[in-house]
Amino acid sequence: MNKILLFSLFTVISVNAYAQEDNNTDYDLRADEKFGYIIDKSGKKIEGIVRLNGDERNPWDNQKKVKFIAATDIDKSKKKQKFKGFDADDIKGYTAIDENNNERHFETIKYTNTKEGFNTATGGLSGNLKAFNNLTKSTQFAEVVTEGKIKVYKLYGYPTTFSAGGQIAVAEKENERMRNAPSYIYTKKGGKLDELTFAKAKTIIADCSYAKGKMTSGAYASLKNDEKKRSGLGKLIKSQIDDVMSNVPQIVEEVITDYNANCQ
Repeated sequence: MNKILLFSLFTVISVNAYAQEDNNTDYDLRADEKFGYIIDKSGKKIEGIVRLNGDERNPWDNQKKVKFIAATDIDKSKKKQKFKGFDADDIKGYTAIDENNNERHFETIKYTNTKEGFNTATGGLSGNLKAFNNLTKSTQFAEVVTEGKIKVYKLYGYPTTFSAGGQIAVAEKENERMRNAPSYIYTKKGGKLDELTFAKAKTIIADCSYAKGKMTSGAYASLKNDEKKRSGLGKLIKSQIDDVMSNVPQIVEEVITDYNANCQ
């Protein structure tokens, strides 16, 4: 990162400061509460009610904080309960039941989303704030997409916290893009975290004859490209074309899940 960008980022720290939420907050208990759990720093599983901090419009908020009350701390004589907020420095992870009754697992990881950090489409102060938000967050909760020899996480970029004038519409368009296009981060056998791309998917499954054979025979639709569409992408280099055309969620669902089930 060049000195000009670095200076710009740190001159706006005071503007970018988030209002600190009170650690303890009163919440009404629902009639159909379902227990999730957190994993504390020692690795102990503590059951209780887990409230997701984010929603469909702000999915990145689930990566920053989670609200929790242990089952042993619930006072059934009271409708309102005090939930405590935990961030990724406090616990190793959490599991929550969302409003659609889906069980969702999040783990604390150390990963800096440099791709979103340098993707400052909004430009100016707004773009610098977006860069700051992404480049300064290394410890965060990431949602587990699939478990196994290759573990994959879903990770959203963080939006700008400021926009004005003509930047507002651009910033909202950028936020919508981030809602719909999270990054997928993988680790193989507990190794280094890296972004899953079309090219990486082909490489990381090549150590298994079962998966490599299916890839070579064209059995994985998500690892094939339409040559007609490729030709329409002009002068982009091959790796860029592959990434533009790849469908990483489909690769995870079709290829990585198959690899984990059949390659040990």
